[in-house]
Parts: sequence; C-alpha cells; structure tokens
Amino acid sequence: MPTPKSLKVAIQMDPIGPVNINADSTFRIMEEAQKRGHTLFYYTPDHLAFQEGRITARGWPIEVRRVEGDHYTLGEMMEVDLSDYDVVWLRQDPPFDMGYITTTHLLDMITPGTLVVNDPFWVRNYPEKLLVLNFPDLTPPTAIARDLGTIRAFKEKHGDIILKPLYGNGGAGVFRLDPNDRNLSSLHELFTGMSREPMIVQKFLPDVSNGDKRIILVDGAPVGAINRVPQKGETRSNMHVGGRPEKVGLTERDREICAKIGPLLKEKGQVFVGIDVIGDYLTEINVTSPTGIQELERFDGTNAAELIWQAIEAKRA
Repeated sequence: MPTPKSLKVAIQMDPIGPVNINADSTFRIMEEAQKRGHTLFYYTPDHLAFQEGRITARGWPIEVRRVEGDHYTLGEMMEVDLSDYDVVWLRQDPPFDMGYITTTHLLDMITPGTLVVNDPFWVRNYPEKLLVLNFPDLTPPTAIARDLGTIRAFKEKHGDIILKPLYGNGGAGVFRLDPNDRNLSSLHELFTGMSREPMIVQKFLPDVSNGDKRIILVDGAPVGAINRVPQKGETRSNMHVGGRPEKVGLTERDREICAKIGPLLKEKGQVFVGIDVIGDYLTEINVTSPTGIQELERFDGTNAAELIWQAIEAKRA
C-alpha cells in the first residue's frame, strides 16, 4: 500500500495533561497520526476564534509518546488559521452546551476545504441521545420531556425506567427509578433547577446487568465491540464510573442495527462513531467524542485508529 501523504492535522480537545494514555481515544488517534507521518497541532476549545472572516486557534505543535507522566511535548504557542489544515478533529467531551455548539458553527466555516471529523454540522444536529429517535424500531421505549406529568405518565406505563440528562455524558446524572421508587418529583426538581433542557427517559433494560456493548463504527461500518459491565449494585456501565471493559463479539442483531444506521452515518460525515447496545436495543449513537478504541485494540487486536486514518486519508486523497 502506498505511503499516505503527510497531512496537517489540528486536534480540538480538552487539556491533554490529565488524559489516561492507556484509555483515551484521542491520544490513540494522535499517536497513530504521528506514526503515519502526519503533523499535529493541539488546542483547547476556548482558544478557537472567529477573527474578521478567519477561523483561528491558539495552540501548540505537539508530539505524543506512550510514556506515563511524560506523554507529550509542546512547541511554542502560536496562532494558526485552521483553513490551512487538511484535517481538524472535533474531540472535546460534552456537555453538549452552547459553548460546544458554538465550536461546531465556527468549524462549519472551514469546510469542505478542511475536513472536520466528525462533520460539525451533523454533530450539532445529531447529538447522541437524539439521533437514535430516527430509529424507533431499534430502540427501547423512549420519551424526551421536561414536563413532570409526561414523565410520570411514561413511568406509570413502563414501571421501571432510566432518567438522565439529555446532553450529559460518561454516565453522570443517570438514575434508575424502579416501580417502587418515590423520587421522581424530587429528581425532576433537581434537573429543572439546574437546567432548562428536557430530560430523556427510557424503559429500563434488565439486560444491562450483562453489559452495555460499545460498538465502534468507522465510516459507517462496524469494526468491533467491547462490553462494559456495571459494578455490583450499579446500573451504569460507563467506564468513567467504574464499568469493567471485557472482550465481546458482534451478534446478528448488532450487525442488523449497524446495517440500518451505518449508511446515514457515512453520508453525514461521521467517521468515528460509538454506539451503545443493551441486549437487542440501541440506546445511544455517540458522535461527539466517542471512546473505546484502545480497549478494542487490546481485546481483539483491531487497530481502529489505523482504520480511522485510512478512511480520512482516502477522503483527503
């Protein structure tokens, strides 16, 4: 295979200092880019700007390496015009708030001359807990509402439910309310007191005790999966809150789900996506800052970072 041409790559991400180099997907993407001869520039979202028609970022040339406590070296801080770059990665974590949304509007302005991964227009319009609504045949019973009466009616119908913030991440603020629970009104007060956004409620899936499967898709095609098993006594399986990753294969149902959603993801420029599947049901389509590629590589030997860069290089060829 011919060596890909060197690309100028900018990474918009949260501060790199605290990242876990053995788990962070952005770090693995940077590591693979460097291996392939691409040059890296790193900046945080607060240093993205619009200046008289130019989209700029203040940040640093960066080199990364897999050394605990010494995993990166920065060059001199500089301001760059992002339209001069071949690829810009949109990789900061949610919350998916107005700050996050503003960065997608700004990065829109450098496309299609610069490839932004994932496509910011569709990241903005297809956040994880909303995109699944396009596939009601694949998902558990779901409601999105702020009104307590609507949420209470959903709970009365389904009995055992999950209540969570619409734009959260990492398992934060996720509550299970079983048929005997008496906390719905209090939780509603808590959520509405902190935010003007609606909440999402889904029927609880007992299969979560067997794990919440994260399936990685590259350019719309599944490349592998990991299972995330919740700790004893815990409903949430996210690795941020102590979920245990383990090796798992793709089932026929998993492939059916991917076949239905993959073409849309590819069409909308969502190169790196992580979907969540519990039992036979799709619960989230993560397009903002998906994770899981390091665990997949350890368990299966699948170098998803390489596959991601092959897809990007083909688009820039």
